Amino acid sequence: MFVTANYTLSFDALRTALRDLDSYILVLDTKGINVWCAAGKGTFGTEELISRIESTDLKKVVTHRRLVLPQLGAPGVAAHEVRKRTGFIVEYGPIRADDLLEYLKTHQATEEMRRVRFNLKDRAILVPVEVKNSLLWALPIPIILFIVSGIWMALLVLTIFVAGVILFPLLLPVLPTKHFASKGIILGAIAGLLIWAVRFAIDDWSVGTVSIVSLLAYVLLISPWVGYISLNFTGASTYTSRTGVRREIFRFIPIIAVMFICGLVLLALSSVASSMGW
Repeated sequence: MFVTANYTLSFDALRTALRDLDSYILVLDTKGINVWCAAGKGTFGTEELISRIESTDLKKVVTHRRLVLPQLGAPGVAAHEVRKRTGFIVEYGPIRADDLLEYLKTHQATEEMRRVRFNLKDRAILVPVEVKNSLLWALPIPIILFIVSGIWMALLVLTIFVAGVILFPLLLPVLPTKHFASKGIILGAIAGLLIWAVRFAIDDWSVGTVSIVSLLAYVLLISPWVGYISLNFTGASTYTSRTGVRREIFRFIPIIAVMFICGLVLLALSSVASSMGW
């Protein structure tokens, strides 16, 4: 009997790893959040596990009394409490579902099985999920802005989408600073500079008030949004802790808000400057 969260990637990875094994999967309701984050929040926790054991009448489903949980779920589950109240023994398996079959031969995890990896492949897997989750705003908003304000505002939003949802997880280790938000702000600033450079070339701008103000506007409109989206990836990596994420949110959200407001002001000023021929 294996326990996981109702997070798509977690469930599918476990189901795939167990395809040749006669087994059951007990799914906890973590509100669609992965095991690591849900354990920190308490949704992948003692009470939820006990509740699922009781609601499924698990004692009548299996004759044994052993549950294999993912190692990253350990912070949220008090194994002794589960055993006391249900009679089921909690056993923590390896980090990755792919190692389960090897682990089950001895029920002993090697050092490699306990090692967390977050390499390019792991990060790339997140991209399709984040793209799907972002389509609700990434499709309609650029279309609306294109109709209302023209192509450049639409491209601005698409740049935020590409930088924050696709490029950020791929480039995570090479971006400077240690905070996810500041990494995203830096990536967004680079993206803003690039899209401004394209417009500078196409519109044949000369260096002047309009071009300088618009440059600052592009950077300050794109970088805070990429930084905000980047905060979402704190929940996709074991680099962060619950308290660390909380501190980062309270530290950077005000900065992100101020940057975006300044970007809107500068965008308005650039429009005024352009209309006055500066």
